[in-house]
Amino acid sequence: MKHLLHFFSWRSCFVLTISILPFLIFFSFYGLYTNNFYFLRIDNYIFPVLAIVHYMFLHTLWKASKGQVSENRSVRNFEFVMYGIYLIYLFKFTETIYILLSYFDYSELIIPPTFIPVGFTILGLQLLLLVITGLTFQHRKIHVGIYNFDRINDI
Repeated sequence: MKHLLHFFSWRSCFVLTISILPFLIFFSFYGLYTNNFYFLRIDNYIFPVLAIVHYMFLHTLWKASKGQVSENRSVRNFEFVMYGIYLIYLFKFTETIYILLSYFDYSELIIPPTFIPVGFTILGLQLLLLVITGLTFQHRKIHVGIYNFDRINDI
């Protein structure tokens, strides 16, 4: 993990996350099996809402690293929410792997020719987002510091 911390700097983690999330939001509406976009399904809007929370986490983390936030409470709360969102990102990653592995189960059906390239693109973006988010948590520990839990209930 330390080698990745040196390879991906604090700033590059922010830039990569900000550039990866719009693509994954776009692909959250895409159906791999049908090669169509589905905008009227409610479950396709889960990832964009989580991405908004991820952007808010990055914003508060950026302000905290610049010293503009006097309390680390907002960063701490967003980070704890991000741990749950990270699990959802992990679920979406495994779901994409499952969909790609089901290619041979449905070989007698007509599967669009974009199934494999777009599927591996989505899988690569999701894997990169998982790695970059984990590195962002590590960079937070280095640049912002540890949380003071002695004052957890202070207003």
